[in-house]
Amino acid sequence: MDTEQDPVEIPYDALSPEALRGVIESFVLREGTEYGDRDFTLQEKVDQVLQQLKRREARVMFDPATETVTVQRTR
Repeated sequence: MDTEQDPVEIPYDALSPEALRGVIESFVLREGTEYGDRDFTLQEKVDQVLQQLKRREARVMFDPATETVTVQRTR
């Protein structure tokens, strides 16, 4: 019996501000903060990702198989 489940989108505004910030910071730190001609601070990158979530350019995803949460850019 296959119990593998697909990742599930979690509305970013369903998370507490603290939990959302933790998810975004984890994503940013994995991805890095160096983009183009200048480095962005952690706070600048967190703000950028939050704006991407608000514009639906990214989404928060929960993976039941690994029990992890991350940010995924939409296509």
